[in-house]
Amino acid sequence: MEDVSDGAKQQPGAAQLKRKLGRADLRAVPEARRALRDLLRHWGRPGRSEIAELLTSELVTNALIHTDHDAVLTATVSPRGLRVEVRDFVGRRPRLRVPDADDGTHGRGLVLVQSLADAWGVRAHGVGKAVWFELDGGAA
Repeated sequence: MEDVSDGAKQQPGAAQLKRKLGRADLRAVPEARRALRDLLRHWGRPGRSEIAELLTSELVTNALIHTDHDAVLTATVSPRGLRVEVRDFVGRRPRLRVPDADDGTHGRGLVLVQSLADAWGVRAHGVGKAVWFELDGGAA
């Protein structure tokens, strides 16, 4: 996982993390969790921070497993809350599917995002898409 900025960058009332995720490099998943944990250390929402780590792991894993390209993780924390976005360079939209009990742990990522995030979605880019979620700044 490579920094594409100065890591956590201070802006008025907000801090941001932006990282490039190498193609099929699943080591980026725990690295993304650690980087997000560092960003959220002073957010003051421990339960929400744990949810944010889980959902970020799901989005990063999906981007690395279901595409054959690099991806970019961007997380922004502000007084309003947290927004995490994982952009990849494949136009195919992710499918929300009901996990099959016989399918082990596969197919649950977007169901978790849908269940735990305050808002989430998919935004098309010229090349590829961004899957995002938001957690508000309120208590869990």
